[in-house]
Amino acid sequence: MDGFLPIDRARRKTLKTAIGCVGVGLHSGRRVSLTLRPAPAGTGIIFRRTDLGIDVPARFDRVADTRLCTALVAADAPQARIGTVEHVMAALAGTGITDAILEIDGAEVPILDGSAAPFVFLIDCAGTTSLNLPAPVIEVLRRVRVEEKGAFVELLPANTAGFEAELSIDFPSTAIGSQSVGMRVTPAAFRAGLADARTFTLAEEIARLRAAGLAQGGSLANAIVVDGPLVLNPGGLRRPDEFVRHKLLDVVGDLALAGAALSARFVGHRSGHALNNKLLRALFADRSAWRLVEGEVSVDGAATRLPAAAAPAMA
Repeated sequence: MDGFLPIDRARRKTLKTAIGCVGVGLHSGRRVSLTLRPAPAGTGIIFRRTDLGIDVPARFDRVADTRLCTALVAADAPQARIGTVEHVMAALAGTGITDAILEIDGAEVPILDGSAAPFVFLIDCAGTTSLNLPAPVIEVLRRVRVEEKGAFVELLPANTAGFEAELSIDFPSTAIGSQSVGMRVTPAAFRAGLADARTFTLAEEIARLRAAGLAQGGSLANAIVVDGPLVLNPGGLRRPDEFVRHKLLDVVGDLALAGAALSARFVGHRSGHALNNKLLRALFADRSAWRLVEGEVSVDGAATRLPAAAAPAMA
C-alpha cells in the first residue's frame, strides 16, 4: 500500500536509485546495514531481512512490540523482527515515498543520530521519481479514540483535506515538563519542524533499560539524555520543544503503518508507540470510520478526488 502524508501528490513515488548506511541499533547495540531500494508501483514499503531471506510489510497489523520503539515481525516467521522502524518510516512518509524495499541485515534499524533527518538526507541523495499509479488516501469519517492511564490519542475528520496534528506531553523532569505542538504536516513542515528532533531518555532510567536488554547502543550521539533540569548533551537541544516534536515525529512514523496516506486530524496527549498502534487497530476495526479514496491533495488544502476505491487488504 501507500505511505502516510496525503500531500501535494497524485502519484505514488519511489527512489531513483539505491542508497545505504551503516550504524548501530539503539536497543541491540549491534552494527547493522540498511539499504533503501526503489520498488515498482504498488509494492508499498517492505523491510527485507537479508540475513534471513524474509520480507516484512510495513503495516500496523505486523507490529509485535512497542516497548520504547515500534517493532514488526513477519506473519509466519516470528524470528524475522525489525525493530525501531518509526524514524525511517517517518522519513519515507515525510518525503512522500510510497514504494521502497528496505534491506537490513539485522533485527533493528540503525538509530543514526536519533532523529529522521539522516534518513531524509539519504532519500534526498538518492532522489525520487513518480510512478504511474494514483496514491490512495484513507479519509477518516468520524472520531476514533483510544485512552489508557491518563493518555489518549484520537483521529477525527480533517478540517481541510490532509493531515493535521496536535500533541502534548507532560514529564516530571523539569528539563522537559509540559510541552505541546500543533501543525499541518506537509513535506515542508515535516522537514523544518519534525525531522531533526531526536529521541530522548531520562538519566535515571538508563541503568534499568540496560538491565532489561534495552538501550545497549544508546549514547549522547544518538539520544538526548535529561537529568532533572539538565540536558547532558554537550550541544544542548536543537530547539526548546525538541521533546514534543520528537514525539510527534514518532506519531508520523507509527501512523505511516496505516498502509495508505491519512486525511485526518490527530490529537494526542502523552502518546507512545503502543497507543499509536492501538489507534490504527481501532480505526480499521470500525469500517464506518474511514473510506479509501484516490486523488491529489495539495499543500494549500485544495483537493481533487476520484471515486472511492476498494478497501485495502489488512490481513
